Amino acid sequence: MELVAPAGNLEKLKYAYTYGADAVYIGLKKFSLRIKADNFYEDEYKTITELKKQFPGKKLFCALNISFHNKDIDNFISELDYFRAYPIDSFIVQDIGMVPILQKNFPNAALHLSTQANCINREAVKMYKSLGFKRVVLGRETSLAEIREIKDAVPEMELECFAHGAMCISYSGRCLMSAYLTGRSANAGFCSHTCRWNFSVGEAKNLAESGKLYLTEEKRQDEHFPVFEGEDFTAVLSSKDLCMVDHLDDMKAAGVDSLKIEGRMKSLYYVAMTTRAYRKAIDALENRISKEDAAPYIAELYKASHREFGTGFYYSREDADITTAGESSSDYELAATVGAPLSEEETQALCEKGAALEAEFKARLDAMHPEAKEAKLKDYADHPDKVPHACCCTGSGAASSNSAAARLYACNALNRIDEKTYVEFVGPDCIGISDTDFRFVDPETGCFTPFISHNQAYLLYTDKPIQPNWIMRTRVRPEAAPSADSAQVARVRKNSR
Repeated sequence: MELVAPAGNLEKLKYAYTYGADAVYIGLKKFSLRIKADNFYEDEYKTITELKKQFPGKKLFCALNISFHNKDIDNFISELDYFRAYPIDSFIVQDIGMVPILQKNFPNAALHLSTQANCINREAVKMYKSLGFKRVVLGRETSLAEIREIKDAVPEMELECFAHGAMCISYSGRCLMSAYLTGRSANAGFCSHTCRWNFSVGEAKNLAESGKLYLTEEKRQDEHFPVFEGEDFTAVLSSKDLCMVDHLDDMKAAGVDSLKIEGRMKSLYYVAMTTRAYRKAIDALENRISKEDAAPYIAELYKASHREFGTGFYYSREDADITTAGESSSDYELAATVGAPLSEEETQALCEKGAALEAEFKARLDAMHPEAKEAKLKDYADHPDKVPHACCCTGSGAASSNSAAARLYACNALNRIDEKTYVEFVGPDCIGISDTDFRFVDPETGCFTPFISHNQAYLLYTDKPIQPNWIMRTRVRPEAAPSADSAQVARVRKNSR
């Protein structure tokens, strides 16, 4: 089965490919249902084209799944040259009016029907096939039994189904609630997620809490439908998150060709960890790795951001009807992304720069009047971060004591981190390596720095066997146990992708 992952920006796209996605879906400009995702603009097509070369065989899907008004179609037509610049393998659409436009202007790109079209039966699939669609992303309301019937009736049609992520309380996501309450239309990409809000019945609160409030239909007076509110508010419209990672065999048996992960607005950490878990689960299902090898990666799903998990409509609609309260939570927080290591020449030049700065600092200190020097030394004792320490000097921390094995890596901080922070490194084939000896180096000075902050590009100094495009994470909740040393580096799957 193919694995399709979400990407709300360039970095998430790179990490989705790196962590195992066969295809990634993105939104361009204002024509997708996730306007609040970063989406892609300007000359980012150049970077994506290079990424596709780095990941041969990986596909790029473009979501054009808004409901198009006349002005939207006019705007799209005016942007045709911009869309042609992207190496798009297929367009995901719900609006039938876009079909001839795409077929005429992008003859080599496949058409995928968006789940927004709520296609849930074999006759509809036959109709979309006749229009030229290669794939249908079935409505989330389709059961596994219905999927099997659809595949048997139209075996040549590719079927894609959501396997993981947030569920919409409205039918196939065609919701009017956001537009009604906030003036932001979900069908134009501006969903405000009002279904996740907590609601109260206002002045009828006491009656609602009593359990005596109920609905009765005019011709069924003997049937009572109770309305009950516990505590002060209720998340009556907030559905559970979908998680089918333990049921991929059933999805494959039903005829699902492609598994889709929801979440273009989710974090880079979520995209990487969720993609990795499903990659390992698929590889275990298709006998590329063992179930035992896949298990720890799948367990990481429960440490990434999620609400209560369920199986949606696949087995029974009763599970989909159960709502859940509370915000999504995660055991870990993304701290930084790891880039390429510095070359030996770059490292040597930086070390020399730091050593020169440190020597200059000591020379200035030694040249001071004894009383002034004593005052400075007292100040430095209280503020040791003011004293420069070259990254290649010994005696500057535990990491430097093993400097022969340590390397410098490009590092982009996404949250504040200091040297006392508990961190783990995770990668596509690594559960987690804890590191208490890491250091940060200022690329401008070649000296250690005690902390880095959001969106600061510094260098990471570590002796751990990490790789570019790995993730540095911190524990959010104390009860989140660190990875066991014996399972730090997992076995690489037999047939790497």
